[in-house]
Amino acid sequence: MTLSRRGVLGLAGAVGSAGAVGAAGALGAAATAGAAGTVGAAGTAGAGAGPRPAGRVRTGFERLAADGYAVLAGQKVGVVTNPTGITADARHLVDVLHADERVDLVAVFGPEHGFRGTAQAGDSEGASRDPATGLPVYDTYDKSGQRIADVFTAAGIDTVVFDIQDVGARFYTYIWTLYDCMRAAALAGKAVVVLDRPNPVGGRRAAGPVLQRPYASFVGREPIALAHGMTAAELARLFNGEFLGDAPVRLTTVAMSGWRRGSFFGETGLPWVPPSPNMPTPDTALAYAGTCLFEGTNLSEGRGTTTPFEVLGAEGLDRRWAEAANGLDLPGVWFREAYFTPTFSKHVGKACGGVRLIVHDREAFDPVRAGIGLLITARRVWSGFGWRADHFIDRLTGSDRVRVLVDAGAGVEEVAGDWAAGLARFEAVRAQYLLYA
Repeated sequence: MTLSRRGVLGLAGAVGSAGAVGAAGALGAAATAGAAGTVGAAGTAGAGAGPRPAGRVRTGFERLAADGYAVLAGQKVGVVTNPTGITADARHLVDVLHADERVDLVAVFGPEHGFRGTAQAGDSEGASRDPATGLPVYDTYDKSGQRIADVFTAAGIDTVVFDIQDVGARFYTYIWTLYDCMRAAALAGKAVVVLDRPNPVGGRRAAGPVLQRPYASFVGREPIALAHGMTAAELARLFNGEFLGDAPVRLTTVAMSGWRRGSFFGETGLPWVPPSPNMPTPDTALAYAGTCLFEGTNLSEGRGTTTPFEVLGAEGLDRRWAEAANGLDLPGVWFREAYFTPTFSKHVGKACGGVRLIVHDREAFDPVRAGIGLLITARRVWSGFGWRADHFIDRLTGSDRVRVLVDAGAGVEEVAGDWAAGLARFEAVRAQYLLYA
């Protein structure tokens, strides 16, 4: 890093600590081993911060910058991020941090899809050097525990900063990259700072089955609900308190300002950057917690189309599926007969019939129940329906219960009733770690 690449951004402001919504005070406990602090009092940004539309959400990164990066002072910093780690004026935080002499940024860590987001599902970009900053980029994908701890040690960092846009579903792997990095940081004696971003589908409630530990994988390490209804910072607090209890990490979470649990992404005033190649819009994220279940079947989940996870289908399906799905009268959503030809992934180059989801009431819509209803009706109307041979559906749902019940002819309410008790237990635990009203 050369001084010619650095510049002072001129950000200033006062940031306090919020252990609960609306509370304010000194950061304090964040400096002690195993403790968690939350930066959360209101801050202001000066010159260089970019445009700030009235009433919009201010992300954890903005709050960090407004405090002059005080939490990172004197630390060698590594950042876990991808293309979603941007400022309100669409600059990437790695570029901003690298240019600011108040931060000693020495490494970048890429998750699934990579730091620059070019890799497809189940892949990463590998190790490289960022051409814009000259920083080394390390690959965390498909690593956990001591393997990531060794990467952190080799990178020479003191503190790991996490800033990635999540989409609110247990099987979206970025939250487990966070979890794995927290475990690794504890092993390596590093601190973790989580910069918060909105849950784009809101956070009013959790939904769906809770993972059973025998089914743990990278699409679900620990027992949380399929649609968790939390932000990354809230999940980090939960991970540290519930799952890393024997070896908690030194955790600081930097909260947003202006975000409410009932807010969808379009209400935040923030720019949307696709978190992965098949998550092009917030509408995709809205459906994803239910329609991604079709990754566990022989139907296309819409990869290779312009509307992945909003269209589903296969050769041989027709209007009967949409008719059956609409017959369930699920709240907040209609199902339209649809036809498409995927350009890659399942059924590539073949004309598929199926459904398109049209969410007409976001608050009433339950994506998990919609996904279950679609599995039930697809199996009912199409003789070609099948689960993946490896029973990946069990990893996605967190146990074999959904698959067994659907195969037995259960209805949506019977399937949902099966996970109700576990969901209620999770919601009681979840409530202890929420940061926003």
